[in-house]
Amino acid sequence: MPQRPAGGPRRGKRPHPATRRRPLDGARLTAYDVLDGVTSRDAYANLLLPQLLRERGLDTRDAAFATQLAYGTLRAAGTLDAVLSGLVDRPLGELDPRVLDLLRLGAYQLIDLRVPSHAAVDTTVDLARAIVGTGASGLVNAVLRKVAAGGDRMQWLHALGGDREQQLALATDHPAWIVDAWRDALGGEEELEPALMADDAAPEVHLVARRVARAELVEESGGSPGPYSPFAVRLPGGDPGRLASVRSGRAAVQDEGSQLAGLLLTRAPLEGPDAAWLDMCAGPGGKAGLLAAVRPEGVRLTAADRAPHRADLVRQALRDEADVEVLAADGREAPWQAGSFDRVLLDAPCTGLGALRRRPEVRWRRTPEDVAPLVELQVELLASALASVRVGGVVAYVTCSPHTEETVGVVEVAAARDDVEVLPVAPLFPEVPGIARGDYGQLWPHRHGTDAMFMALLRRIR
Repeated sequence: MPQRPAGGPRRGKRPHPATRRRPLDGARLTAYDVLDGVTSRDAYANLLLPQLLRERGLDTRDAAFATQLAYGTLRAAGTLDAVLSGLVDRPLGELDPRVLDLLRLGAYQLIDLRVPSHAAVDTTVDLARAIVGTGASGLVNAVLRKVAAGGDRMQWLHALGGDREQQLALATDHPAWIVDAWRDALGGEEELEPALMADDAAPEVHLVARRVARAELVEESGGSPGPYSPFAVRLPGGDPGRLASVRSGRAAVQDEGSQLAGLLLTRAPLEGPDAAWLDMCAGPGGKAGLLAAVRPEGVRLTAADRAPHRADLVRQALRDEADVEVLAADGREAPWQAGSFDRVLLDAPCTGLGALRRRPEVRWRRTPEDVAPLVELQVELLASALASVRVGGVVAYVTCSPHTEETVGVVEVAAARDDVEVLPVAPLFPEVPGIARGDYGQLWPHRHGTDAMFMALLRRIR
């Protein structure tokens, strides 16, 4: 697992540009700044990188290379650290965090991208000299030359050795505990390696056509219709922020799996009134935005989030929608009356293990110890969601994680009640093959090209 330095030298200012020997490579500097933000400020790469690309105005080729370097290095951090730990004369955690980020950046180019050694080493040494100093540049030069001498990824995996479990974790850039969690969710070994490999690949950009016809968004973006959600458009690449529909809020970036998770709520059979919907943990507003766009006329949508800043993001997402209410409220301490809603969506806080393709650093931030507190929260939120829905109403429980404890385990606690019944998910999505996980729904990157979203549907029966 990547070393997260607990101490180490303070991050000082970079030397004045006049002291640099030659201009720094803009793509590589941008990628490094993403790594530095993740390491030093716990930033999220998927938020920081687009900001840096806009600020620096890199051309299309350099922006694509910076993206590949930043995301690829973050995904491969565990394997890169396994390589580097044998080439440095001290624990990686004792290195200046900036130096470790630079070593990872250079090693990724050598091992995974097969960048010629002179280009990968020389440009990383230049970065080290400018960012940390001359002494650090010597260390970076020496270590990266050893990395280059060891060959490509396959050669390094052979050299690192280990049992099958260790090799699978290194080859797919996942911590061993996440490999175990995916094996359990998949029910065995047959699909495990393909699933992990798909989870390690750069994802497509998915758009949701909220207040624009999908055909119009396809034409505007140059993308193609998503195979499952009637509102999805998939792009091979590019910056979605350039699209007028996205800038105006008529469309948004949203994984097709997340779209299906929101649509689950709308497809559930319902008897009696259907006039009040609740998105209980709505921030940052993606699913709430879709629900607002597809609800029948006359349906009032309430969207809540415990964090005020996330509630503000929901307000922004719903800014052009009528008959909506946005609350900064903890779903466990609901300000609304029990039984107030006909449909409730609970997109529960979770480990995020289903979105590792889009948030590559999360795989190394999360630990097995994070699961139990989240499960406790999820159980409490689901109980509150069931209290918030009327008798005969439905609750859709979804997580962006396939982990059994966060998914099946949580739902089974609620399903054990005598006033709740489980409704099968797969019949509501006949167009989506391989979605069934018993009575629940489970999407996978290798099967569906989406995040690994889990879905369950519960009805209050008394």
